[in-house]
Amino acid sequence: MNEKQELIAKMLELQKKFAEYEHEFGVSATEYFAPPPGHPLEDYSDEFNRLADRLRELAHEEQGSRG
Repeated sequence: MNEKQELIAKMLELQKKFAEYEHEFGVSATEYFAPPPGHPLEDYSDEFNRLADRLRELAHEEQGSRG
């Protein structure tokens, strides 16, 4: 599996876990953007954005463009 495929797989897994949590408990804006320490979504937003940024970088590299 190449890096892009791995990133996409990780992002899909994060989305799946988020959707399951949201379905069971609901998610407030505070929980999503600034969850307290120890919260199940504590690193979700940062991790998802980090993966998305890297995926975008790879796409730009493939196309020879700039992000």
